[in-house]
Amino acid sequence: MNVSDERRQTAQRKSGRPRSFDREAALEKAMLLFWRHGYETTSISDLTRAMGITAPSLYTAFGDKRRLFLEAAQLYAGEPDAENAAIANAPTAYDAASTILHGAIVTFTGETTPPGCLLASATASGSADAADVRAIVAGYRQQLREQMRARLERDKAAGMLPQSADAAALSGLVLTVMQGLSVLARDGASPEDLSSIVDTALHAWPTAGRC
Repeated sequence: MNVSDERRQTAQRKSGRPRSFDREAALEKAMLLFWRHGYETTSISDLTRAMGITAPSLYTAFGDKRRLFLEAAQLYAGEPDAENAAIANAPTAYDAASTILHGAIVTFTGETTPPGCLLASATASGSADAADVRAIVAGYRQQLREQMRARLERDKAAGMLPQSADAAALSGLVLTVMQGLSVLARDGASPEDLSSIVDTALHAWPTAGRC
């Protein structure tokens, strides 16, 4: 054995065995499990069985259940910059809200994914053990609400909305409708029914010609 081989074997012993699974594929399986059953009711054994890995491999690759969930939630939520750009670049705040809500329907009623919203359903329990996880997930929603509020204020400044329009209330409306869509999707509502609800909610959207 030469010196380089010996050093390589020593490094492998220190760092552990090389990972023998597809990390991204395993993370997606974990995301689907959390989405279907929630954060607290999903056990480590449930996760390792679904991901096809051992508990030591899970801890080595993801840290622990909490960090695995947060990484799965990030995978679900996507890149925040992309969402922010979609809202900022929409023709109007109305168009941004419509795109977000109709897009949510597609996500919540996918044929190959669990119904509803992962961020809403996975942390529905009130256990103190998951308080920090719920706070982080709430941060995702708050970020979306702030992005919508900023876009609404921009439309008001441009005269595309009446000055009487309440940007905070309207951005809250978008989030409230989205959460309701998640609940109804989990109850089995069809995409068509959910789309009608979105259209009805947006019908009350203020316009520059109406106070």
